[in-house]
Amino acid sequence: MTTGNGQSQEPISNLEYDFVTVLHNKAEAVKAYDTYIQDAQQANSQPCVELFQKLRQSDIEHAQEIRQHLQQVLQHGKM
Repeated sequence: MTTGNGQSQEPISNLEYDFVTVLHNKAEAVKAYDTYIQDAQQANSQPCVELFQKLRQSDIEHAQEIRQHLQQVLQHGKM
């Protein structure tokens, strides 16, 4: 919804919400991978440990990139 001057009355834009949501999901995934890595270690499955570690690291890198984009969107309203 917009006001008469074209300003949105929403607390955050759809784009801001999208980035916050994706960042939250990545953070939850990173947290979950810690459990998966422990499970693989308990099962003595080094290939699985390594895969979960690789996936975890990838999500950490994605989260960092998403955070940078979010900062830009918050500062400028877009990329």
